Amino acid sequence: MKIAIVGGGAAGFFAAITAKSRHPEADVCILERASQVLAKVGVSGGGRCNLTNSFEDVTDLKQVYPRGHKLMKRLFKSFNERDAYEWFEAHGVKLVTQADHCVFPQSQRSQSIIDCLVNEAHRLGIHILTRHEVKNIVPQTNGQLSLALADKQMTADRVAITTGGSPHGKGLAYLEALGHSIETPVPSLFTFNIADKSLRQLMGTVVIDAIVQMPGTKFRTSGPLLITHWGMSGPAILKLSSHAARYLAEHEYRLPVAVNWTGCTNNSDVQTQLTELALRHAQKQLGTIPPFQLPSRLWQFIIERANLSTEKKWAEVGKKGLNKLVETLVNDQYNINGKGAFKEEFVTCGGIALSNVNLNTLESKVCPHLFFAGEVLDIDAITGGFNLQAAWTTGYTVGQSIAD
Repeated sequence: MKIAIVGGGAAGFFAAITAKSRHPEADVCILERASQVLAKVGVSGGGRCNLTNSFEDVTDLKQVYPRGHKLMKRLFKSFNERDAYEWFEAHGVKLVTQADHCVFPQSQRSQSIIDCLVNEAHRLGIHILTRHEVKNIVPQTNGQLSLALADKQMTADRVAITTGGSPHGKGLAYLEALGHSIETPVPSLFTFNIADKSLRQLMGTVVIDAIVQMPGTKFRTSGPLLITHWGMSGPAILKLSSHAARYLAEHEYRLPVAVNWTGCTNNSDVQTQLTELALRHAQKQLGTIPPFQLPSRLWQFIIERANLSTEKKWAEVGKKGLNKLVETLVNDQYNINGKGAFKEEFVTCGGIALSNVNLNTLESKVCPHLFFAGEVLDIDAITGGFNLQAAWTTGYTVGQSIAD
């Protein structure tokens, strides 16, 4: 049996290794259009490779997979985060789990993961062909699939597409021509550009527990927030950009974002704490007593946004002043005027519609013997190792399905 894996990324390697391990006599090749394989794995986690997550804080996969959570729940029954952890350790990569539940190689080098996958592929006899871009796929009457490359044709009995996201959709045109429905690809995991100069003067300021949301919608996330020289970043913003990816794209990244700097979900608790501060520190200046462990510079900035003076004494604030402070602390709104990049860890939502694949095998319903794994499917996740876990899980599923 000839098996062609189109795409030399995480999902592609895992599909190839799984298929070859289960079907040793098969002729398996990986076709990568670039000059090197696993490039995205190399930049994951800032070059350390956040390869999965413990999922300890995840009570519903929808929290971390805005698109594809139902499919992931199904596929996790065969290969989940524990299986991925055990697989890499069994193949010689010692792993560590951080306090934030992110899993990294003990070496803190993504090259450890790359070497593991490449070495295992070589050991099994998988052919790795770089600079081999597939331009088209044509089903043959005998059930095989013909792949058109730049300078030649090749045929395979089974083909898996694992080419990753396609930000502009062009890379999916040949799959659409086969009859697949494409969910329009749009960026996910990005930072917010905000033109407020006074906010950007606070660059480098971190709030450990902020809540951010898109006003008038159900999109709301929480976590650390970082103020940058271009606007806002940090896990809270990245999670929001993931969950609201399509909504933000539809509005051309020109929308308000509301920040709750306190992390408190109950506004009356904020009111109570400020009232108690005012009573305890009546003769002290507002600017000298930051509540909710806020950085001093940010607290003074918030006071001024509430149209109060940092030199005003707590006893002089009054009920109206306290109400202004509460409103600014829990509903501080800014206008997003574009998106920034999140390092090189770009993620795209969209791709092959999940309605077009068999949810147990990930085989195309449109083109027999054609399979999909990884980000080419309409599956994507928030930051924290969840996207690579989707690659391992879907890659394993496809490799197993092809071999079986």
